[in-house]
Amino acid sequence: MADDQSRNSKKQSMGSTQASSSGMSSSSSSSSGGDHNRNHPIYIAPVVAKQEEANILKAKVFVAVVLLLAVVGVSTMAYVLIKDQEQSDFENRFAGHASEIVSVARQKADQLFKAFEAYSIAISSQASQEHATQNSSWPYHFVRDFSVKTQSLAELIGVRVGDGAYIGISNIVEEEERGTWETFVEEVNPIWYEESAANEGIDRETLHTYLNLTVPYIFELDANLQPIPVTHSGLTVPYLHQFPLDRVVGFPMMTSSIDLLSFKGTAEIFAITRATGRPTIGFSQILLDDFSLVPGSQIVQPIYDTPDRTVKDRKIVAIAVLGNFQFLNYFRNILTENERGILVVLTSACPRLDDYKVNATKDLPDVNVLTYKIEGPDAFLLGDSDMHDPKFDALEVKEIFIDLDIDPALVPGFTCAPTLTLHIYPTTEFEDSFHSSKPIIYTMVVALIFVFTSMVFLLYDFLVGRRQRKVMDRIIQQDMVVSNVFPSAIRERLFQNQTQGQLHGGKKKADEDDTIGGFDNTFDSGLPASGSAPLADLFPSVTVVFADIAGFTAWSSAREPQQVFVLLESIYSAFDRIAYRHSVFKVETVGDCYVAAVGLPEPIDNHAVVACKFACDCLKKMYEMTRKMEVLLGPDTADLDMRIGIHSGQVTAGVLRGERCRFQLFGDTMNTAARMESGGERSRIQVSPVTADLLAIAGFSKWVVPRRHKIFVKGKGEMQTYWMKRGPGASKNGLKASETRSDMSTVEETAIDDSDMTEGAGSDLDLDIDIADGMTKMERLVEWNVEVLASLLQQIVASRGDIGCSSHSTQESKLSSSIESISVKKGSTVLEEFTPIIPLKRFDVEELKSRRRPSSIDVGEEVKSQLRNFLSSIAGMYRENAFHNFEHASHVTASVKKLLARIVNTDERNGLGRSSDRPDATLDLVDLAGHSYGITSDPLTQFAVVFSAIIHDVDHPGVPNAQLVKENTRSAQIYKKSIAEQISMELSWDMLMGQEYAELRACIYQTEEELRRFRQLVVNTVMATDIADKELQTLRKNRWDAAFSSTTTSSANESETEGDDRKATIVIEHLIQASDVAHTMQHWHIYKKWNERYFMECYGAYKEGRVDTDPSLSWYQGEIGFFDYYVIPLAKKLQSCGVFGVSSDEYLNYATQNREEWCREGNALVREYISRFNENADRKMSAIDEV
Repeated sequence: MADDQSRNSKKQSMGSTQASSSGMSSSSSSSSGGDHNRNHPIYIAPVVAKQEEANILKAKVFVAVVLLLAVVGVSTMAYVLIKDQEQSDFENRFAGHASEIVSVARQKADQLFKAFEAYSIAISSQASQEHATQNSSWPYHFVRDFSVKTQSLAELIGVRVGDGAYIGISNIVEEEERGTWETFVEEVNPIWYEESAANEGIDRETLHTYLNLTVPYIFELDANLQPIPVTHSGLTVPYLHQFPLDRVVGFPMMTSSIDLLSFKGTAEIFAITRATGRPTIGFSQILLDDFSLVPGSQIVQPIYDTPDRTVKDRKIVAIAVLGNFQFLNYFRNILTENERGILVVLTSACPRLDDYKVNATKDLPDVNVLTYKIEGPDAFLLGDSDMHDPKFDALEVKEIFIDLDIDPALVPGFTCAPTLTLHIYPTTEFEDSFHSSKPIIYTMVVALIFVFTSMVFLLYDFLVGRRQRKVMDRIIQQDMVVSNVFPSAIRERLFQNQTQGQLHGGKKKADEDDTIGGFDNTFDSGLPASGSAPLADLFPSVTVVFADIAGFTAWSSAREPQQVFVLLESIYSAFDRIAYRHSVFKVETVGDCYVAAVGLPEPIDNHAVVACKFACDCLKKMYEMTRKMEVLLGPDTADLDMRIGIHSGQVTAGVLRGERCRFQLFGDTMNTAARMESGGERSRIQVSPVTADLLAIAGFSKWVVPRRHKIFVKGKGEMQTYWMKRGPGASKNGLKASETRSDMSTVEETAIDDSDMTEGAGSDLDLDIDIADGMTKMERLVEWNVEVLASLLQQIVASRGDIGCSSHSTQESKLSSSIESISVKKGSTVLEEFTPIIPLKRFDVEELKSRRRPSSIDVGEEVKSQLRNFLSSIAGMYRENAFHNFEHASHVTASVKKLLARIVNTDERNGLGRSSDRPDATLDLVDLAGHSYGITSDPLTQFAVVFSAIIHDVDHPGVPNAQLVKENTRSAQIYKKSIAEQISMELSWDMLMGQEYAELRACIYQTEEELRRFRQLVVNTVMATDIADKELQTLRKNRWDAAFSSTTTSSANESETEGDDRKATIVIEHLIQASDVAHTMQHWHIYKKWNERYFMECYGAYKEGRVDTDPSLSWYQGEIGFFDYYVIPLAKKLQSCGVFGVSSDEYLNYATQNREEWCREGNALVREYISRFNENADRKMSAIDEV
């Protein structure tokens, strides 16, 4: 059915007047203009929604801060509590250890002094007994078995032999007794030396040495530690006994007979003991062999002349001395091995006894402090100073260690009474043993619990937020739809009515309809609803514009659905922007018809003027965009035009409530405007007399001119209409007489202002196609073909895993011999290269997984430039034939592209994707590759087929191959058959192999196998376009039957891969054949266009004398036979192979419809063809005569 007829029927159905008052209704799918569109060209989400989102965000931030503070607070509290617990354990454990140390040390100290007192009593008792029996007296008394008795004492009080400590007995000798005492000592020394040596295991030689080292008189030491007789007067306290017998370290002689009073410190504590009668203790230094001093202690125990304590006048006759004594043993074996690091600071109330101060190498300060460190069961002396860490002062345990109960008042000339105090402190080492990672671990656990809880909360909040966002997005989308469907004033009234209905009616019943506008079931009775009144208004002064795309139906039949919508969305989006700028209300789009109105929902006075400006802008924009989009959408896009009708009057507009309610317009004005459009012409604006009058009233009468003849308007009869004036040079049929934008300007200076006619800044398409401006049709076709092939090149590069095209130098050096070997050899023809089976590239799942997105591939400007130059050269090699020209080659290319895009049935492909047993999307592609016999596996195959479509008629002479054979041309002598096709192949291939296209070739193929496959595909595809040779057609039929017939087997030994390659090869041949005659399987207008051109070419050859038979005589019947014996069977083959999906059904349907239409109108059309040919010939002759 013809395009005009279909449009007329459509407009009649749209514009039919309903009985009484209804008129034509228009479904408003979107709105622009009016007060809503003026303020909101792009939909903006409701302010309330944004405010709520802001409040929710603030609440979330608050909750997040609270959670963060909670995490920090609880974690800190856990850390502090556990840390305090550890500190408490540390302090408690230290206090326990300190108490134990004090207790053990006191116990040992008490044992020491009690044992020492018992020792002195024993000596005093022995002396008393000897005095009674032997008449001996002090100081002439020595202790028999001294070594044995003292060794027992040493073991009892914890003095170990060899640690430097010693125990000695010193008798008090008056000055007058010195000589006698020295004689006494000389007599008794060998005796007790002998006893001690025997007890201590000293050999005789050593004993003899000790005797030789014994000084025979009471002596003191000089500055060089050499013995000299005592120099002071008065009593002396010389040593008599010493345990162990070994000399005191640091002394060059035995200490026997050395006067203790010659040592200042010892003299002081001796004085205290003699004055108080109590034992005395003091800190001293131990003199080592290297004359160095180490801290020590010295204890003096008095020995009385009688052991009887009741004797009031007892006299101290001797003293027992514990020298070089250290308290280390008192602090040992108290703690366990793992408890280390407790300091014991031992202080004395009196200064240190510096016995060797005068003999020391340097002066030492008076110190009364010793510091010990307890390390588990052992203890060490750290030094003679307080070495504890001041940070532990608060934990100090201070207890009296040794209190000799000495009254300081009894000590003449001294200021202190000897008292030892224990100061016990922990160390950092001991503290660290209680510090662990538990606080950190517990804190982290607590923090993680809070974080986990927070994450759960956040997840919950996220899920709730996502649900709310979905609901909000849905609401916004619905509000956006409502905003687009209804003007703002109507929308507010709708919401207001619905709110009032809910307030008055309470909750909705379950069975109530929820449609906007308050639709309810009261209409079921056939009577109007008794609820709220319908939203409807009468607009007395409105201008309605109908704009239809002329040629759209035929154009869309040759396009993919995506391309159809790209065109409509691009054009109508541009119209929407124009409508917004002019405050025009967009009513709807019905198919390819754009309906708009001016004067509603807000009335304006100059509605007719605005509507005419809007229509002119749309006409101009259509002219610009079709030429731009031909580069994107392919041939014939620039042939599309607008047909616009305008009428003014009153309309009834409102919301017709119910399912899918929308803002609709009714009335005779709508019908008349539709008639103005359907009765108009391409690229012209037809205006009704009412609108023309309004323009005249507004002072724009020069904008329109009366139409030469009145037109018949259904329901109104004959009507004088008007054309909007066009610019100079515009042809009768529209703007095609000139390809410049100036054609769109209005003729009169008083007409529409240029500022109103110019579209705003910004591209109408999100594509870089501005290069289409100022191009010729041929240049636009070349650019479209460039884009098609460049897209396929991107897929080829992506299939190799590259990111761009490689340099040609390496490939060319490797493939130079291959190019020569696969080029046509001397004496052979292109046709002889034909092969029934082309091995195609197999589908590789791993390669597909690693393949980059083709859109991300950059083939490079050089490759694209070479491709453009190549296609421009190919276009220039086409002759100016009516049919076999570059425009037809582009038409064939568009069909090939469409069929390749629908290479597999869409429904079946989606079914594979939904299959539960095929979760991997890769399996769908594997099935797709198998279903198309491998055609979709390799982008190079698709590139070769499209490439062949472009070049298949290069240098076509405009006559059939049979005529060339008959004329016996040189080409016919070489090729014999398929002459034109072989010429096209050779010329195009030779050009492609030129050095100037080296980068392009490197992008197409990179291996010898790719080169051979590409060449073979091009040869087979181009040769398949010779459909006139009966022998070749018979061979093709046989190959088809061998591949697809269920009763024929190609070969018993043929593998599945070879079978698929055979099917793919023959399918590709039929694909190009169907595309070559695609006009016969597309819309009637397209078929009629190309059929006329082919007739003109054949009839022109006849008129030129190149063809003997007049084609017009058999053209009608020939076309019917062409449909019956070639076109329809070919369409059925496409359908039966199952590769091309719904396109095969589409092609078959159009072929059947075109045959029927040709049977009805074919004879008349042939006569028109002849008449038009003669008119054109006469015009050419007239032009020649004028020249």
